[in-house]
Amino acid sequence: MTGPHPGEDPPPHRRPGDARPDLQSQLNAKRAEIEERVRTTRADLEGRVTEVRAHFDQANERVEARVGRNLVMAIGIGVALGAILVFSLFFFKGLFAVFGAAVVVFTTLELATALKHADRRTDRWPAAGAALVFVGAAYFADGPTRWAVMIAAITFVVVWRLIAQMAAGDARAPLAVVLDVAAAVFTQAYIAGLGSFAVILVSRDGGELWVFAFIALVVVVDVGAYASGLAFGRHPMAPRVSPNKTWEGFAGALVLSQAAGVLVAIFLLGQPWWVGTIFAAVIILSATVGDLSESMIKRDIGIKDMSSWLPGHGGFLDRLDSILPSAPVAYLMFVVFT
Repeated sequence: MTGPHPGEDPPPHRRPGDARPDLQSQLNAKRAEIEERVRTTRADLEGRVTEVRAHFDQANERVEARVGRNLVMAIGIGVALGAILVFSLFFFKGLFAVFGAAVVVFTTLELATALKHADRRTDRWPAAGAALVFVGAAYFADGPTRWAVMIAAITFVVVWRLIAQMAAGDARAPLAVVLDVAAAVFTQAYIAGLGSFAVILVSRDGGELWVFAFIALVVVVDVGAYASGLAFGRHPMAPRVSPNKTWEGFAGALVLSQAAGVLVAIFLLGQPWWVGTIFAAVIILSATVGDLSESMIKRDIGIKDMSSWLPGHGGFLDRLDSILPSAPVAYLMFVVFT
């Protein structure tokens, strides 16, 4: 048997719990190291996100300064409205009539309000009510009835304006009264009159495809003009009416819409490719005329946007300016080629 040598202390007796303080301190140190790494990584990610967001905001501000609208907001609103449009056209056509009537009512209210900036006295709610009846007749009534309702709607807003003027009794100049009446007639013809052709078209068998096709072509024209004008625009098309519209943008819209027209004709409408080229050609003309016409109206009134109801777009009429005059063109194409 061996034992401790003389003069030596016996070896300490180790117990299982003696190593725990050292292990706990190591675990705490490791945890602190991991937490520090997490904090560093998170701070680095937050810094990168902030940097990317700043660059994106700067780019968006440059685009907005050049074209006059918030691109991100405009795209978001456009996608939402497009989703409603597609659902109503292809799943429940009656919903499109409701959607179209609502848009016409809001746009009528918008234009009637904007005309006050030009000292035109307009009756907003009577005009909106007449437009609603106008669009309802476009979907449910036959041709002669639609014409009768149109005449009745215009007569209603004219008579209302004259009675309201007589009730005012403020000796307004005769020429001003005539211009007020003309503004009332113009509002009905421009918004409800042109817009009703889309509702008439969707009520026909297969008409929903043509409505989708012409709206898609208008969007292509808008995107093509926007992109090519932003990248290459140097020569204004109508500087006194719409300074941001350029011939380079028109050329880009023409090329892109022709390609889209061929695809739409073949794969959506079941028509020969050359029908698509004609369709796209007339749509780019009607869309451009509509855009310039609405710009001229705003310039005459003295406003930048019709309203601020659609963030990133301005007002409803600022988005419908190309669609409204294209609706009767699409209806004519439908009648000719089907």
